[in-house]
Amino acid sequence: MSNLPSCPKCGSGFAYENRSMYVCPECAHEWTAISAVERTDDENAIRDANGNVLEDGDSVTVIKDLKVKGSSSVVKVGTKVRNIRLVDGDHNIDCRIEGIGAMKLKSEFVKKA
Repeated sequence: MSNLPSCPKCGSGFAYENRSMYVCPECAHEWTAISAVERTDDENAIRDANGNVLEDGDSVTVIKDLKVKGSSSVVKVGTKVRNIRLVDGDHNIDCRIEGIGAMKLKSEFVKKA
């Protein structure tokens, strides 16, 4: 048996090595040995859309137009949000957006600024 790591994205055990990268044949995810170690060390960390670890007080930029529930307002792409606070749950970022007010965001729709 080989001791290759399973895919960090889908958990498949059929990963194979291609030069310095690991490749998952089921979901086509590619990763390096270093990134696999980082993910296991910091598995519970909240990450942005690019995989960067977010921390309290960071500034982030919205990467997708987001409709504000219960309002006709929209948070536009490129809106910079400063001084975020990380919380548990599906919407894991608490923040205040200028012109809209306090709201919660999902980390998958922001990138670290």
